[in-house]
Amino acid sequence: MPRRPPDVDRVEARAYRVPTPEPEADGTLTWEATTIVVVHVEAGPVRGLGWTYADRACVPLIEGKLAGAVTGSPVGDVPAAWTAMQRAVRNLGRPGLVSCALSAVDIALWDAAARWLDLPVSRLLGRACATVDVYGSGGFTTLDDDELTRQLSHWVHELGIPRVKIKIGESWGREIDRDLDRIALAREVVGDDAALYVDANGGYSIGQASRLVEPLREAGVTWFEEPVSSDDLAGLARLRAPGGPDVAAGEYGYDLPYFTRMLPVVDCLQIDVTRCGGYTEWRRATALAAAANRDVSAHCAPNLSAHAGVATPNFRHLEWFADHDRIERLFFDGCLDPAGGTATPSMSAPGHGLSFRAGAAADYAI
Repeated sequence: MPRRPPDVDRVEARAYRVPTPEPEADGTLTWEATTIVVVHVEAGPVRGLGWTYADRACVPLIEGKLAGAVTGSPVGDVPAAWTAMQRAVRNLGRPGLVSCALSAVDIALWDAAARWLDLPVSRLLGRACATVDVYGSGGFTTLDDDELTRQLSHWVHELGIPRVKIKIGESWGREIDRDLDRIALAREVVGDDAALYVDANGGYSIGQASRLVEPLREAGVTWFEEPVSSDDLAGLARLRAPGGPDVAAGEYGYDLPYFTRMLPVVDCLQIDVTRCGGYTEWRRATALAAAANRDVSAHCAPNLSAHAGVATPNFRHLEWFADHDRIERLFFDGCLDPAGGTATPSMSAPGHGLSFRAGAAADYAI
């Protein structure tokens, strides 16, 4: 007879604030630290691990409302636990921090279920391929030319990652000449064979973004992320054109209706597994995209996103974000290696194949 799965006994969360090496910025935001909220789910003999990059305010929500919704449920029935959490937060509002908190718990539940079955998360989700393509992401507007050159050279020439992305749209689109200079420098550094992407983080007006399309084409840029606000659906639609660059957005999607609205106006849909509702909602969002003949790209959290990516037939690539790569290597043993431009989740290690380095993380606890 099959073993009965253990019930969820306990859900714990802790927030950690990790300073950046120096102040960082994109087109519309400056930051000096990143907060990660780590979740542990205990169910009998197994302990599941998940996390989200969000505010410490997620902690009491996770240990209160969400823990109450899933405690006592069989650890193998993750969609049922997800549904219980979704119903429990009805009066709190799903988008935003609530969805980040729900995502972290859902991810930890999938990890626990996979560990109980002695399977990798990717195989429990249903693996569609062995590896996922990755692209190096950083290129902050605060980097000077030498710093940008070193970062791009590290990705392309040392690690062999043939895709990179830099930030543009500096100061809400008020430094376009510098944006163009940095794009030219990036192309010079990575050479003609590497794919070059740019991310404006919604910093441009529709007029500015429209005028940049041709210079981007001339520089061989094939990915124009959030050229205008992701809330400007009409603007995103206007910027899509034959010959590209591809218009991408979606990282701020917290629920399925958001992705439904976004799909008609982008060439590739971005999804953040630590925001969208975890692996459970990821699967539904990627199915929506497949029905619309769209690829999806994973936004950040590389050591979680890789498991979702290899289980997604219409997956394009994974953002290997510099800040998250640094934090995950510090906090977890067993992190993936992006060298060569791909990441390969283990075919045998249970769960995510990660273990939490509690001692290393303790220095950053809030």
